Amino acid sequence: MTVVWYLGVLSMQHPRIFLILTLAAMLALLTCPIQADTGTGGVLYQNTFATDPHWTTNNPSSDYWDQAKEMYHFGIAPNTGNYANTPAIEYGEGSFTLEYDVTLERVDEDATFRLGFSGTNMDRNKGPNVITEFTNAKYGQIMWIHIITPSAKLEEVNSDTSSYKGPSVTYALNTPYHVTVDYNADTDVVTETVTNKATGEQVWSYYVGTREPLKGMNRIYVGAVGDYSGTINQYATGWIDNVRLTSNADASTTALTTPTTQPTTPLPTYSKRPTTKATTSITLTPIPTTTKKSPSSGMVAIAALGIIGTCVFVRTMNKKR
Repeated sequence: MTVVWYLGVLSMQHPRIFLILTLAAMLALLTCPIQADTGTGGVLYQNTFATDPHWTTNNPSSDYWDQAKEMYHFGIAPNTGNYANTPAIEYGEGSFTLEYDVTLERVDEDATFRLGFSGTNMDRNKGPNVITEFTNAKYGQIMWIHIITPSAKLEEVNSDTSSYKGPSVTYALNTPYHVTVDYNADTDVVTETVTNKATGEQVWSYYVGTREPLKGMNRIYVGAVGDYSGTINQYATGWIDNVRLTSNADASTTALTTPTTQPTTPLPTYSKRPTTKATTSITLTPIPTTTKKSPSSGMVAIAALGIIGTCVFVRTMNKKR
């Protein structure tokens, strides 16, 4: 009540001073949430394909925005070098989560759907590159996480039992899947999780250690650059939707859940073979996106004290006159 009385007296006797102090207090309050929001982390790229995303492609007849479906259509064939990619993304380094929806209409034998987070080359054999793959080859219709580190080391694992020692898991055509890739910069572990979008059921989830920090990726892409496994007329076709990349420079905000069964052997050394681990899958807690924070209580207190002090000073000066 005392503060309100002082403000009332000040507003009547010294309206100009009162106005200046009020504007200063408002400015202090407004700058607090702005400062809290700045910094690294948050959404680096997001697209729902409600409008044309204007991705760059060297094959617009197969890779294009489908206006009717509000999705992005892809047609990927080996030995063609076709690609489509986002504009440049400012990532740098640190933990990230890449997620998207995919519906595969067709995956011929030896064809592969591939979506990755890469450097400028977008070549599956060159780093840095974090690639999710849906293939149809020796083990049938299986899923992969394929990584080329910045120092050109290959690490990969797939959903066949020969690779990760769990039960073999396959995908189905014309079924929408949600794919999430989490990279934890504290542990240098990448986890891929595939979920049936319609039912919410987890289809497959597994992880691979990179043994070195991932950095230098700057675009999300689909394509066949570096794929020489089949013939030109073998296609993986379908649609992607809801592509989103989030990052947080503070990797400690991403909690790594301990496996229910501890590994009996350490992670394998670098090799050109799929990584194998005799453990159940682990999942990473999704990295929270940056949200606005309320103004700092300290700043509010300082502004309030400044107003009160000024009021007391003005009142004291009036008594002396």
